[in-house]
Order: sequence, then C-alpha cells, then structure tokens
Amino acid sequence: MKFSVFFVVAAAVCSGFTDEHRHDHPEQMPFDYVKFPYEQPLYRTSTGEVTADAIFSGITTFAKLPWVQCLTRQHDVPVDIAFLGAPFDTGTSYRPGARFGPSGIRAGSRRLNLYGGYNVPLEANPFKSGQRIVDCGDIPVSPYDSAYAVKQIEASHRSILQRTAFSPMANDSETGEALEAIALDGKNHPRIITLGGDHTITLPLLRSINSVYGPISVIHFDSHLDTWKPKVFGGAPSDTAAVNHGTYFWHASQEGLIKNGSSIASHGAIRTTLSGLEDYEVDDEVGFQRIEAREIDTLGVNGIIQKIHETVGDRPVYLSIDIDSIDPAFAPATGTPETGGWTTRELRAILRGLDGLQIVSADLVEVAPAYDTNAELTTMAAADVLFEVLTVMTKNPLGKVKSRTE
Repeated sequence: MKFSVFFVVAAAVCSGFTDEHRHDHPEQMPFDYVKFPYEQPLYRTSTGEVTADAIFSGITTFAKLPWVQCLTRQHDVPVDIAFLGAPFDTGTSYRPGARFGPSGIRAGSRRLNLYGGYNVPLEANPFKSGQRIVDCGDIPVSPYDSAYAVKQIEASHRSILQRTAFSPMANDSETGEALEAIALDGKNHPRIITLGGDHTITLPLLRSINSVYGPISVIHFDSHLDTWKPKVFGGAPSDTAAVNHGTYFWHASQEGLIKNGSSIASHGAIRTTLSGLEDYEVDDEVGFQRIEAREIDTLGVNGIIQKIHETVGDRPVYLSIDIDSIDPAFAPATGTPETGGWTTRELRAILRGLDGLQIVSADLVEVAPAYDTNAELTTMAAADVLFEVLTVMTKNPLGKVKSRTE
C-alpha cells in the first residue's frame, strides 16, 4: 500500500517536471539549428573580457564550426569549405588507431578561435572570411571490409564535392579581375578538408577529385614515399591487401589521377628507409619530385617553399599531409613514426608558404590519438596545421583569370 502511494506521487512529480521543462519554447534554438553566416563563438564575460569557460563544452566540431549533416538530411545545404572525417585505419601496416583521428583532431582544435582566430603571419582570419565553413561530421566507414570502406569514402566525398559552392565565383586576390571556374563542368565547387584515418583514404579522395577537376597536381608531406608497388609493400596477397597506406599513390598514378611531373612529394619530410634505390625509380615514374627531411638544413624553409612553387606553378593542386612528417618528438601519436623529422613550427611555416596556390581540397592523416601524450601534443599539432591550410584556402579563391588563359 505504501509502495502504491509512493508510485502515484512520483508519477505526478515526473509529469509536472515534464510539463515545465518541455523544449518547445520559442526563444530556444532547436538542437539541429545551424546559423549562417558563421558567427564567432562568444567566450566573453558581461564586461567584455575574454574567458575560456566554454571552449570545452558543447558538441566538439572542428574549431567550434557549425555542424551540418551534409551526408544525410542536410545534404541540400550549400557550403564553401567542409571538414569531413574519414575514420578508417584498416590499411595501416604498423600501429592501428587512426580511425579515432577525426575525433582527436577536433578535440585538439577547440582553442583555435578562442581569441578570435586571426592568423598573424598570414594576416587573415579564416573564420571571418565571409565563406560558409562547416563541419560535416564523419563518413560512416565499415571497419570490417576495407574495399567497401574505400568505396564509402569516395562516394561520400564526391557527394559533397560535386555540389555547387555557397559563394559565387570571386575575384583574383592580386589583380581584382573576375575569376573563371577551374572545374571541368565550369562550376564553382566546395573544398573539403578530410580528417583521417590512415593514408589509404587519399586514393578514394583523389578519385573523387578527378571527377570534378581531372588529373591533379599533388603536394604530399610525409616521412614515407607511399608510391611503393603492392608486391613490394605488403606482398599483394589479394586485391584488397594491395591497396594500403604505402601503395595508394602508385594506384592513383596507374589510374591517371595524378598530373605526372607537376606533383611534389614534398614527399617533403621524406626520411624513410627503402627496399632499395628502385623505390626512387618507381617514385619518379609515378610523377613525384622529392624533398628529403634533411634538406631543410641546406635549403631552409624558404628554399623548400620555393621548390614547391616552382614545381606546382599555378596549377590546381591537392594537398595531403601525413602527421608523421613532423618529428615524433612533437607529434608521437601516429601509426609509423620516423625520427629526424621537421618541427611543428617548420611545417606550419612551409604551409603558410603555400599562400597563392590553388588548393582544391586537402587531407590530414595518420593521427592515432591512443599513442599521444596526456598533453595531446599530436592532436593539437594536427589542428594547428589545418588552421594554416584553412587560412591559405580562404585567402586564395579557386579560379583562373580569363586573360591569363587566352
């Protein structure tokens, strides 16, 4: 009897609580509300002083950008630059864990716009560029079938890339002249920054890029070549095993995705051991030029930047960054670490030197947070690297000046 009375009273209390806290108040934003144009998160007190109270709360998107469900019910929302996670690591040869890279990079990015997001060396604030920049969340990648997962990554990336960008064609940042589209269909398409995932994901991403731009020049920062023939790297016991994070560029070349001769694996930061000098011969055939990690001691940062610009020129370019291009002293959380790499400061300076290039899309891969320090050195480095990439993108609108092409 006492139990029955308690039950009735509890039910009444719960009913009253539900009525009072119903989420239908007009002054409340719906959970899925996305506001454009992007407004800087206000982490300030009532007196206007900056506070860090809120940067670790809420849904963790990249740099607190608006979350748009680009692959599902918000597929009709046009964007200019989209961050997209590809949580895939079944193509790695040593330490797995990069499937958690996208969430780790987002966590490392929480402070990027705490103080406004102004990039002092590049003299620009990407978050106030007027472009619609969003986080599209992650691609639903199968962890059981890597061949199927590769198809999922390509299809998802392509579904966003082939849309028309939110902003119309801009003017040239130097001359002020009107720009023409560089895509094969003559339209202005969004740019995608993909968060990996192991480096295998670059193959389906390049397939997607090819559908819009055709063969593309590539800038590749990595400690490894990643142009190995499948028989050399992994033995290729099956067609599925032949596609992995050491062979994807070889496959891309065979498929005609890379504009041979105008790509550069800044292979920048290359310092891997080889199966033999034949590896370099294959690398040459794929179409890459190389910058060894140790060359920073002789060329310096400016010399490396100059070499990249001379190689790529004014061609549209895809940018792929392996976090292991940074020395493991600064970024230990990666699948195949190699000592003797560049510092975080050096890589960021080189990326800022890409200002002026037509970067159509980019990826950052091989972040495996399980191997990071408690201070999250690697994920913070990855987020800061992408901050430089984002700033360069927003400063340099895609397009070609008509007078230069006639």
